[in-house]
Amino acid sequence: MNIYVLGDSISLHYGPYLESYLKGIMGYARKEGEEEAALNLDNPQGSNGGDSGMVLSFLQARGRAGGIAADVLLLNCGLHDIKTDPATGTRQVPMDRYRQNLREILKTVQAMRLQLVWIRTTPCDERVHNSYPDMTFHRFARDCAAYNAAADTVMGDAGIPAIDLFTFTVNLGQDLFCDHVHFNESVRTKQAAFIAGWLMGKFIPRQGTFSNN
Repeated sequence: MNIYVLGDSISLHYGPYLESYLKGIMGYARKEGEEEAALNLDNPQGSNGGDSGMVLSFLQARGRAGGIAADVLLLNCGLHDIKTDPATGTRQVPMDRYRQNLREILKTVQAMRLQLVWIRTTPCDERVHNSYPDMTFHRFARDCAAYNAAADTVMGDAGIPAIDLFTFTVNLGQDLFCDHVHFNESVRTKQAAFIAGWLMGKFIPRQGTFSNN
């Protein structure tokens, strides 16, 4: 079984650990261009999937080109969608457009005959984020919660399974972040282990059961 990861910079950070944990169990690939993405994680390019509109455009292009060589698409978008202009309060992708993009993503993935697994968007500490030096946009926890709830509804109505990386990460405690929104290395390894465990539990058949007899 092969998985393909399409997500923002959070997935770029846990991705190498996830690939390591799945070695010999599942094949791993992701959107290409990691060096390009690393140049500026706040300005998505390369392997950084960006907002829901960028994800949709990428998937539509891949669909026209013959699809994605994988069985499972591990997908997230949301953190770039909730970027907010400090002057106007305008989100990069308004809520209605976010919902519509997700519905179009579902149609596109279905046409490629991929099993979609949604990953809930990770939290942001708005106090740190919005006072970070030279930060040109804001993010708010209430928007993260609202966009997660919207995605929960869209994906739930379509019967798409979801990995609750948001709650898992919140429950790891304090001192999670290395900057305004990205996580420190110990959090990244735990996120990858959580996702790997979920994937193996979902898709890898049990080889036997334990017995005390």
